[in-house]
Amino acid sequence: MLRVRCLRGGSRGAEAVHYIGSRANTYEKYWTFYQKYGGHHFPKDHLKKAVAEIEEMCNILKMEGVTVRRPDTIDWSLKYKTPDFESTGLYGAMPRDILIVVGNEIIEAPMAWRARFFEYRAYRAIIKDYFRRGAKWTTAPKPTMADELYDQDYPIHSVEDRHKLAAQGKFVTTEFEPCFDAADFIRAGRDIFAQRSQVTNYMGIEWMRKHLAPDYRVHIISFKDPNPMHIDATFNIIGPGLVLSNPDRPCHQIDLFKKAGWTIVTPPIPVIPDDHPLWMSSKWLSMNVLMLDEKRVMVDANEVPIQKMFEKLEVPSCYFVDGQYTSFQQSQPQKVSVPLRLTFVMPIPWEEASTAGPAMSGAEAPYSPTLIDQACWGLGLGLK
Repeated sequence: MLRVRCLRGGSRGAEAVHYIGSRANTYEKYWTFYQKYGGHHFPKDHLKKAVAEIEEMCNILKMEGVTVRRPDTIDWSLKYKTPDFESTGLYGAMPRDILIVVGNEIIEAPMAWRARFFEYRAYRAIIKDYFRRGAKWTTAPKPTMADELYDQDYPIHSVEDRHKLAAQGKFVTTEFEPCFDAADFIRAGRDIFAQRSQVTNYMGIEWMRKHLAPDYRVHIISFKDPNPMHIDATFNIIGPGLVLSNPDRPCHQIDLFKKAGWTIVTPPIPVIPDDHPLWMSSKWLSMNVLMLDEKRVMVDANEVPIQKMFEKLEVPSCYFVDGQYTSFQQSQPQKVSVPLRLTFVMPIPWEEASTAGPAMSGAEAPYSPTLIDQACWGLGLGLK
């Protein structure tokens, strides 16, 4: 069975990300939120709801046989200063963003937001524990995050200009030094797909390519998206040769996947209202599902259309229903009441692929689905 670990994170003392990054990655209508709450706690009512929802998710995962691990509590309100910048922290709520597991190796991403410079500290105790038990542990080169890493003239207000720059592979982060978030990478067996985004630059992708070669191949894919940041709500691998592809952000290289025999699934339009506050998210969180394995998926209870999509794919689902947990692993649903707990999900560690498969013809063609390592999908849960 796929081995998954869950981590608990906290968001108290959170600072809204430094201004250039937040404006490039979020919708303009939420900029006033960052200006108001930057350096302060998230609104208490929002945090209370988030805690309640994720606490229940934690308990569901335990019932599904997932081991729960909790990172250290960190005071993110403390100010820190380097020779290049001064900031406070953000949160320790999204291990998918900062940690990626490839085989038995845990890689700490260097990140690109100054507010997330020390985010790794929340997970060091757990990483050290895995290291002592045999895991490899790698920290990517830490960027200085000096002003040169950010395009000070980036067209914040013009979506049209941002589309043009995105088509050229240019974003708010420059190529001054390597930077990347782990959540911009997704894995299928020996192949890892990465996107150039507002927080992941080509130097960061190239560092991953060189570091993981020759055992793994890193391929750059891109999308029609002026604000790319993290790949799970855009292109989400849900099984061997099976991928959800966001219709609002089409993949420019999708024909390569089709030629390789992949099944491309277009997820239904999310039901979440357009006026629902999503400060660091989009409504396409609906497709950022959690695959426990190829036969079990966790989806939002309100997103009935995507539940029906998985039923057509013949993937049993488990999700929240009226404060109860409904599991469709068997032919008849079983409801179990559960208390509330808090956790976030991170894959750690996965088994190696037993079949390497033939070499690809260049850096473009992905694996044939028959050769994809079924235990190495890019699982992740985070507010993207």
